[in-house]
This record gives sequence, structure tokens and C-alpha cells, in this order.
Amino acid sequence: MKPDEESRYSRQERFYGIGAEGQRRLAEKKVLIVGAGALGSACAETMVRSGVGRVTLVDRDYVEWSNLQRQNLYDEADAAEHMPKAAAAARRLRSVNSAVEVEGIVADITAGDIALYMDGVDLVLDASDNFEVRMILNDITAKMDIPWIYGACTGSYGLSMTIVPGQSACLHCLMDGIPGGTDTCDTAGIIGPAVQMTAAFQTAEALKWLSGRTEALRGTLVSFDLWTNRHSSVRTDKLKRADCPSCGTSRTYPYLSAASHTRTAVLCGRDTVQISPPAPLKLDLEEWGRRLAPYGRVERNPFMLSFTADHRRLAVFPDGRVLVHGTGDPAEARSLYHRYFG
Repeated sequence: MKPDEESRYSRQERFYGIGAEGQRRLAEKKVLIVGAGALGSACAETMVRSGVGRVTLVDRDYVEWSNLQRQNLYDEADAAEHMPKAAAAARRLRSVNSAVEVEGIVADITAGDIALYMDGVDLVLDASDNFEVRMILNDITAKMDIPWIYGACTGSYGLSMTIVPGQSACLHCLMDGIPGGTDTCDTAGIIGPAVQMTAAFQTAEALKWLSGRTEALRGTLVSFDLWTNRHSSVRTDKLKRADCPSCGTSRTYPYLSAASHTRTAVLCGRDTVQISPPAPLKLDLEEWGRRLAPYGRVERNPFMLSFTADHRRLAVFPDGRVLVHGTGDPAEARSLYHRYFG
């Protein structure tokens, strides 16, 4: 044991809500964090510094210069080397607390493989960048009876909700399907304090659950806007639906089915990936042209919209199909798709 190792968690143990027994419990727990961007970085650092026994991060993306403004685990060398976020985060976190087992997995979460990451997990922290992954998390945690903490933020706005299977409403109770065309950090921007506030709500709830202080859980969907000084909190137990297909009395876990998700196909010989929504949409190409114009070059004809940014061209069709030109990697194509289309 290092000279000061005994005092590492002393201030946390002195806090009445955790104490020595709560700290012991933290050391026995395993947390899965889906996403290693802004929220994932902040949540992971708090979990590791708090002494959670094992922390696993899963992320498909790599570090870019635009990340450094708010993603606290990365530095300029990571951006220059295009380091995978999961690998860079794990390396940094091990240097923060060598007593915690940290695993970084560079992968794209899908309905087909999500169960691979759930073994032995006590809690899941959502730090994903799209509702498709969140709905997958919602179904797999309901099926495996594992609590998870939803979190999202853009601009100066954030929200969070703790979901305990069998007790609280789930995300599917609150929304009937995957929302389309939501704002993202790339389209609406984001300020660092919104990230830190959202992560604070998530990790405070995580410490309550992991230390065994479940009576202190908030029990509400909390939302805030730091720029307009707004805050709201809505109880979620009353929103639980008996007919919810994800957590109700006759569960089908629809988002674990491939039919409920976007489909990708690599177009042979074209260095292009096609992304198709679960069901055809009716997109207003003129409206989407206006939305995307500030972030790249937009061209449009009556049949499709062409959007060029980040050295990639996305061809958008009225039925919701998108061709991502300039890559044959489905994970990279999905990342670009969710970056601009939510």
C-alpha cells in the first residue's frame, strides 16, 4: 500500500451518506459507461476517483480537437494522434487511480452485442450520443434487471433520470419511439458547465445506488438550462405504463430486435455506406437544408439533399435514407449520421 493510500477516500468516508461501509461497497461494484465523450469522461473520472471497483467504457469514436473544450480526460496529443476515446480514457483513468480496474473497449454498441458488455454489471451510466443506443440500453437493462442512469445535454441544457427496473418508469414509458432530428452538440453547440452539471446529477445518483443508499435516490426526471436559469423536476413513478413493451406486464423488448434500428449496408466498390431508418420517413429536404447549412456545404434538388462536412458527403433522401460517401466503415458512417441527425 502506498504511504497515503489509506487516506485516499477519507473525505468521502466522512460524508454521512456513504461512510466506511458505503466505501467498501463501492469497491465491490462494476459500472458500465456507454460513451466516452463529454458525459462519459466526466462520469468515468468521478467513478474512478470515488473508488468504484471496476469501470468499463465502450465507445466507437476517436478524439478530435473540438472535443478538448469539454471532454476532460483528453489532451492535445490524443487529438493529434486521433486516439480512440475508450483507449485514451482508460489510459488516463489508470493513472488517476491504479486501484480501480479500468477497461476501455473500442466498439460500436448495437442490439446484437450489447449483452456482451453486461456480465456482472451493477449499474449502467448512459453517455451515448443518440436515442437508438439509449433505447437498446433501456431494453437490455429491463431484461437483465440492471438499473441505469440516463443523461443527455446540448447547448446549455441537460437532463437526467435514474431508471430502476420494476420501480420507476423506463425511457420507453416516456416516449413511444426514437425521436428523429434532435439537436446535437455539432448542430446546437455545447458549453462545458452543462456537461458537468448533467454528469453531477448522474454520478450523485450512481454513488447512492452503488453505496447501498437507495432511499436517497431522486425519483425524478430532472432538467435544467444554465443559460436561462431554468430548472424542473418531475416524478417518474407515476409515469410508469403497465402496457409498456419494454418494462410492462407483457414485455417484448422491441429495441433488442434489429427491425427497430437503423440498418447499414456497405455499397460494393463505392466507398459508401447506406444508412436506412427502421421505417420510411417523410423528410422536408428544404427544412433540413436550412438546418444543416451553417455546418457545411448544402446542395439540393427535388429528389435529394447533399451535405458536405468533415471531408465526407452525406446524401439525404426524403424517405430518411442517407448515403455516407468517403468511408466503407459502418461505425464511422453511423457516427457521422448521429452527429448531424441526432
